[in-house]
Amino acid sequence: MRDDADESAAASADLDAVALEVLRNQLEGIAEEMGEVLIRGAYSPNIKERRDCSTALFDADGRLVAQAEHIPVHLGAMPAAVDAVLDRDPAPGDVFVLNDPYAGGTHLPDVTMVSPIGGDGEVLGYAASRAHHADVGGMAPGSMPAGATEITQEGVRIPPIRLVEGGERVDDVLDLFLANVRDPEQRRADLRAQRAANDRGAERLDELAAEHGVQRLRAAFDAVIDYSRDRTAAEIEALPDGEYRATDALEGDGVTEDPIEIAVTVTVDGGEITVDFAGTDEQVAGNVNAPLAVARSAVYFAVRCATDPDVPPNEGCYEPIAVSAPEGSVLNPDAPAAVVGGNVETSQRVVDVVFAALADAAPERVPAAGQGTMNNLTIGAGGREGFTYYETIGGGAGGRLAGDGLDGVQVGMTNTLNTPVEAMETAYPFRVERYALRPDSGGAGEHRGGLGLVRSVRVLDDATVSLLTERRRTAPSGVAGGEDGQPGRNLIDGEPVPAKATRDVPAGTTVTVETPGGGGYGDPDDRDSASIERDAADGKASDR
Repeated sequence: MRDDADESAAASADLDAVALEVLRNQLEGIAEEMGEVLIRGAYSPNIKERRDCSTALFDADGRLVAQAEHIPVHLGAMPAAVDAVLDRDPAPGDVFVLNDPYAGGTHLPDVTMVSPIGGDGEVLGYAASRAHHADVGGMAPGSMPAGATEITQEGVRIPPIRLVEGGERVDDVLDLFLANVRDPEQRRADLRAQRAANDRGAERLDELAAEHGVQRLRAAFDAVIDYSRDRTAAEIEALPDGEYRATDALEGDGVTEDPIEIAVTVTVDGGEITVDFAGTDEQVAGNVNAPLAVARSAVYFAVRCATDPDVPPNEGCYEPIAVSAPEGSVLNPDAPAAVVGGNVETSQRVVDVVFAALADAAPERVPAAGQGTMNNLTIGAGGREGFTYYETIGGGAGGRLAGDGLDGVQVGMTNTLNTPVEAMETAYPFRVERYALRPDSGGAGEHRGGLGLVRSVRVLDDATVSLLTERRRTAPSGVAGGEDGQPGRNLIDGEPVPAKATRDVPAGTTVTVETPGGGGYGDPDDRDSASIERDAADGKASDR
């Protein structure tokens, strides 16, 4: 009788290119279906409208085998969450929940659920979902305070723990979480949606095992990972070998406005890339520190963009990429450093600096800088009639060799939709007074940068407003002779406020976020006449 290794090798040999492509698409289809279940089942507008969530499948060893096309910063960091669960002796019938950035999480609002899948007590794989909850406690409604200096101020911290054990819900764990958050019934509903998504993933993977056989399915896991690794390595090998360096800076940490430098050296050596953040500033008092898993996630995204984004996204894409950052730095902080802004803003700057380094290696594939921020806006109030609203706001994408940057879109590490005006005004005590493209905010160029947005919200109740933003003092840069995009602005009742700020405001206050435009690509004098005429028709600067 052959052992499991022999059976797996035989099953792998039976997988021709057609069978492998069928299985790969089936696995990715499961991840996408999980996401649909989560979005349809969620209660909070942040998940059901903005789709600030991600879903994925992993094999029994915790390797990513398929993911939905959701949020880059979630997905690239999610393997760390599964690794953390693997240390807790998971078994089918369990469901783990976690959000601790120092034990597999990213920042506290991103709650991850991991479910072992399999029959007869043997783990076949894991279904995982991550969703940004609109509040997880802490010093300010929405759990995104600008002035946090340690993680306990940002919300309740959950290490990997069983929410379900042997198929039975552990009510004490759920009760403890809900006792420490605002709007606990909304949190309960969103957690229920995450569990439903994981259950759907487990159900579909079991069906796939029944259709193809367990050994053939495991062989497919290996094959899809090998395929992505080989394609990624080939793409990297096509880049010129060498060391490529760049630096960039964050605009303060919410405690001070002193710049925080991020330095990178990207080394291309054959089919491998090493990304080293030596020289990056030490961790700071404020909340822009980013766990190493977040830095890795941003690097993976940038390298995929600069090679071939169509390579199937799984563990194989990451294997040729090594990422390191000094311990105690802003990209690898020690607990209990505050990190809520690191996930959303520092990750964006990591993308920018890695792109800047790779521009010398792959100039035709690297665009001008996009807005470089998620423009995080949180508005909330406590008490019986309390509420929590959270949104990231789009801006300009950078111009690129293939054409102009897109207007009013999310760039870099986020991939969410906007919250529709109708949904905002129905769910919250708000009136949206303006939501429009920001004229002439994109940088001039042969291919101009995309336009930023203007979002003005009148708050009808007393509330707390938190802003975590970037690119307010430094503009998104143009490349190849293109001009910089316009920096963004934050205003409360027309008065400018810093890039990172938390303010208590009375009813009737108007909060306005003007987001940055993208940088331009190429000399503006080379812009063709048809593009200039189109710009004029669209109300954009006619000299582009």
